[in-house]
Amino acid sequence: MEDQKIRVAITHGDTNGIGYEVILKAFEDPQMLELCTPIVYGSPKVAAYHCKAMGLQTNFSIINKAEDARDGRVNMLTVFDEEVKVDFGQSSEEADKAAFCAIERALADREAGLVDVLVAAPHSAAVQKKALHALQKYQETIGETLSDLLPIHICEGLRVAMVTGQLPLKEVAKTISKERITEKAHVLFRSLKRDFRISTPRVALLALNPKEGNNEEWGVEEKEMMIPAIQQLESEDSQAFGPYAADEFFGQSMYDHFDAVLAMYHDQATIPFCTIAHDDSVLLVGGLTFVYTAPNQDCAYAVAGKGQADAMTMRHAIYTAVDVLRNRLNYDEPLKSPLPKLYHEKRDDSEKARFTVRPKDQFKKEPRAPRGESAPNSTEETAK
Repeated sequence: MEDQKIRVAITHGDTNGIGYEVILKAFEDPQMLELCTPIVYGSPKVAAYHCKAMGLQTNFSIINKAEDARDGRVNMLTVFDEEVKVDFGQSSEEADKAAFCAIERALADREAGLVDVLVAAPHSAAVQKKALHALQKYQETIGETLSDLLPIHICEGLRVAMVTGQLPLKEVAKTISKERITEKAHVLFRSLKRDFRISTPRVALLALNPKEGNNEEWGVEEKEMMIPAIQQLESEDSQAFGPYAADEFFGQSMYDHFDAVLAMYHDQATIPFCTIAHDDSVLLVGGLTFVYTAPNQDCAYAVAGKGQADAMTMRHAIYTAVDVLRNRLNYDEPLKSPLPKLYHEKRDDSEKARFTVRPKDQFKKEPRAPRGESAPNSTEETAK
C-alpha cells in the first residue's frame, strides 16, 4: 500500500448543503493529492454549479467508472446524468435521492475492489438512516450483521461510541442488555487495537442512571446489566472500567485516562463530545470490513452556497480513513503467518490492578495518564 496511492471514494453528500464545497476546498492544497487518489461520486454538472456560485478554483477530471481514475488529480465520477436542481440551504427529496445514489455506487465499487476506503460528505439524517441499511445489506453478503456496526466519534485522543442509536429515551432502557453492552464493547476494543494500534486499550462505560438515595446506589440497569457486562469483559482480559456517572466523568475530565468511552445512548455521547471536540472531529463506523468515515458535521444549510464552510473536518475524515487502512494492513500482516507459541507466558496483572481502583480518589490524587498513542507517521503529520 505504501507503493501505490490509496483510492478514496468520496460521496458528494447533500447537493443543497456544503458537500461539494468542503470536498473541493479540501483538495485546494496540491499536497492532498500526494496522499491519496480521490474519486468523488456525484455529478460534474452540480460540481461545476457549486464552483461557479462560490468561486472555487479546484480543478477536476470527469470519469465514468472508477477504473478510469488517475493519480494526481481530483476524479469526478458521474453517478447520474439527470438534471438535479440545486437550491442552497433547502432540504429536498431530490437531494436525498442524489446523495444516496452516490453511496450505493461507492459501496458497489468497494465490493468490486475498485476503491480502498469510503468517505461520506455531509448528508441528511434520512440519508444516514438509509446508508446504515445499505451497510447492513453489504455486511450480510459477507455473513455480518448491522449489530456489529459501531459509529465512533473521534477528536484527537477522545473517542466516544454508544450502545444504542437515535432512540427515544423511553426505549433506551428496554434496548440495553448485558449481551448488547458486551457486543458493542467487543467491537470497540477490536477497533482500538486494529484501527488505532493501541495494544492494551482502556475503555470507560457510562452509567445509564444517576445514583439513587442517600447511599448513592446504582439503579437496576447498572446492577443487573452493566456491572455484569464489565465483569465479563474483565474476565476476557479487556480493560473495561465503570460504570461512571456521565456528568462527573466529563465534568472532571476523567476521559483523559481512557482510550475510549462507551455511552449508553445518543445524547449521552454526542452532547459532551460536541462540547469538548474541535472543528476537526470525525465519525468512523467501526465493525465494518472496510474503512468508512465522515466529517462530524451536518449539511450546514445556513451557510450553504456562501463559501463560508470550513474544509478542515473533511480533510481529517480523509486523513483518518487513510491512517486506519494503513493501521489495519500493518496489524493484519503478522497474523497471516503466525509463529507457533513455544512456551506459556505468565501473566502480570499488576497494571490491571492499578486501574481497578474505584473511582474518584484515583483521579484526584494521581496525575493524568496520557491517552493512547496512535500509529506513528500519521497521514495528518505527513500532510503538514
